[in-house]
Amino acid sequence: MFFQSWNEFLDMGGYGFYVWLSYGLSFLAIALLVVQSYREKHAIFQEVRRENERLARVQASQKRSEL
Repeated sequence: MFFQSWNEFLDMGGYGFYVWLSYGLSFLAIALLVVQSYREKHAIFQEVRRENERLARVQASQKRSEL
């Protein structure tokens, strides 16, 4: 499409409200998915780290009991 001015571009032939609202909601949904994915990744890495630390403590305890 070709627009004569920025106002025409923003108006989108009378459908600007719906067009920009749909862009905004789509951007919001994508941003929320990115944030949620980052938080879940962080939680999973924390859980793996805790599990590794627990296994190290168990192995150290077993070595002490063998001596």
